[in-house]
Amino acid sequence: MKKKVLLAVAMVCLVAFVGTAYAVTYITIVSGGLGGTYYPLGGVLAEVYNKAGIDVKATSRATSASRENCRLVASGRADVGMSMGSTLYQAYTGTEAFEEDGALPLKILMHMYPAPHHIVTVKGTGITKFEDILGKRVSVGAPGGGDQVLTNMILDAAGINPEKDIKRQQLTQPEGVMALKDGNVDVVFWNFATPGSAVLEVAAVREVVLIPIPEDIVEKVVKKYPFMFPYKIPKGTYPKQNEDVLTVADGNFLVVNKDMDEELAYKLVKTTIEHREEIMQSIPQASHFVPEEASVAIIPVHPGAARYFKEHGIEVPVE
Repeated sequence: MKKKVLLAVAMVCLVAFVGTAYAVTYITIVSGGLGGTYYPLGGVLAEVYNKAGIDVKATSRATSASRENCRLVASGRADVGMSMGSTLYQAYTGTEAFEEDGALPLKILMHMYPAPHHIVTVKGTGITKFEDILGKRVSVGAPGGGDQVLTNMILDAAGINPEKDIKRQQLTQPEGVMALKDGNVDVVFWNFATPGSAVLEVAAVREVVLIPIPEDIVEKVVKKYPFMFPYKIPKGTYPKQNEDVLTVADGNFLVVNKDMDEELAYKLVKTTIEHREEIMQSIPQASHFVPEEASVAIIPVHPGAARYFKEHGIEVPVE
């Protein structure tokens, strides 16, 4: 009888141990559509989490990107989402596109990579500094597109009326590439992660020149639009770029629900950053997955992620 009791106790303990040892947290990552960076990045992150030995089973799902992702994460229908900073800020504050939603319960897991604004011309246009764009043929980006929205923020901060002070053109990125190459436009405003394929395409046939934004205009933009931040495009990013170029950037973030388990959030950000080299093999933008850049915050950071950054000597806002 005693042996049977001991055996039963042992079996209970074994079952409890096995259950604990193999407890797995299932998470869904929502990314973006085919053709962008979000979609392949979601797949790579899921693979990394699944192989990292952190008791996480992840799947990635394609979506229409930032707006949908913020709503999915806030509602609990997804666990980790990718979002542009401008959209995330609206979702967190319940403004503009999210006025009907109200403020969503989101926190930053980490900043993935910046999307700096590029002001690009070619040698021979006579444009060497920002104020030289006055009176020139300037593409501000396609109507309603992200390029134009951010361009208008910069022009407004500079006191430039795009309808009066420049010869405005509203070109898509491919159209802007052709116009620069053919000399049909003097300067284009583009927003994307570096190195931008559009700039490299122009650089293949023309000598490109990146125009910096004056520091006082950068300060005005950042003050008025808290989701923007100062950024320098490092020298050498593009051919014959011998100096850093000051601009402003929108960010791309991994976001989670504010109620995500703290330990899970900690493990996810730690794993993402520690597997940077592996992720870079598929996604070059992962070169930014270092604590100093990953800790950029435009809204509060999840406490689990904040704990990881604190271990690296970086304090981030959590409230």
